[in-house]
Amino acid sequence: MKRATAPAVFTLFAVLAFGLPLANGAENTPLDYRIELSTAAAGFDGQTCWVHARAGAIPPGAPGNPGTVPLVVMTMQKLLLTGSDVFYPLHNLWTADLGATWTEPKLQPVFERQKMGENIEMTVCDFWPKWHAASGKLLGTGHTVWYENNRVMPVRKRHTAYAVYDPSARAWLPWKELQMPDEPRFVNAGGGCTQRVDLPNGEILLPIYFKRPEDKVSSTTVVRCRFDGETLQYVEHGDELSIDVPRGFGEPSLAKFGDRFFLTIRNDQKGYVTSGPDGLHFDTPKPWTFDDGTELGSYNTQQHWVTHTGGLFLVYTRRGADNDHVFRHRAPLFMAQVDPDRLCVIRSTERILVPQRGARLGNFGVTEVSPHETWVTAAEWMQPAGVEKHGSDNTVWVAKIIWSRANGQP
Repeated sequence: MKRATAPAVFTLFAVLAFGLPLANGAENTPLDYRIELSTAAAGFDGQTCWVHARAGAIPPGAPGNPGTVPLVVMTMQKLLLTGSDVFYPLHNLWTADLGATWTEPKLQPVFERQKMGENIEMTVCDFWPKWHAASGKLLGTGHTVWYENNRVMPVRKRHTAYAVYDPSARAWLPWKELQMPDEPRFVNAGGGCTQRVDLPNGEILLPIYFKRPEDKVSSTTVVRCRFDGETLQYVEHGDELSIDVPRGFGEPSLAKFGDRFFLTIRNDQKGYVTSGPDGLHFDTPKPWTFDDGTELGSYNTQQHWVTHTGGLFLVYTRRGADNDHVFRHRAPLFMAQVDPDRLCVIRSTERILVPQRGARLGNFGVTEVSPHETWVTAAEWMQPAGVEKHGSDNTVWVAKIIWSRANGQP
């Protein structure tokens, strides 16, 4: 096991005390938390780097975890630095002591590239594990990517890929494709880098983005699925959200807070947000702003949610943080509370979760580890060449958000 590190210079403490009304009549008391920063892996070989570090937590006492603390399973994959989004098979690592130690990353053979034709290969990327309580399974979702001569094919099929984790083998079972309606607009459709919501009845609300393979602009929707522990099945999809801006809407993430659902969406020019009553139908998306009306400054990358019964939070990157040298301003990684009625970020609550060291951090994950802890995991993406001169070394960061009041408790 590799022991995690928590350098004092990167151990941050944050206390929020803004007395905002909480959802569903919750007590109007400050929501305090602290941030503890450690690493799951580090080291840069100059040719590849780890990316898409995301984790899921198997609760104590659940099948495959006889321990007294959650078993946290992280997936990530290598990226070829000389290409653009050239990914290799997913690897797996885990911790059984809340991140004090991690195993070394281990190749998952079921995610090896598949030969699809002469000089054409296909694999799974943008993966996100999450515990599915109704089935008692750790379910990961992502999407497929096709390469020709080790370059992403500009016109290609794409499907949502999913897989179930076998905790007894510490390995992922063979992945499958989510079967979508047989319509041209869903030929290129996937749930890569998207944050899902599992409903109390076990159904899954999975955000995806989609287009015809020859189109340049993607749309976003949320798919309602059933999952029986083995097969993820399409039931219906909701509103189809689109925008006539380069590449359209992509990489949506969904959260539930109070009695509403919230969707944050990537766009090349700026991030967008919307909400709705049921996770399928939404108001017209609007650009993210701070509560003073100024633009948030997050663009052409992901934003994801952190939820607590006492507040809704957004994790994001943005301009204006002495970070003009960072690719698309994708570091540092911030977290701030969201005003759920006005759909804006409360500027006074903004804190840094993961520091900026030259490399981008925009492809990250959020893990609900326990009622007391939420983790944000991010790997330093070592492109373009030379980012290491600012101190980055492909560290895989684990930012623990330690709540002072248990999530879901009075």
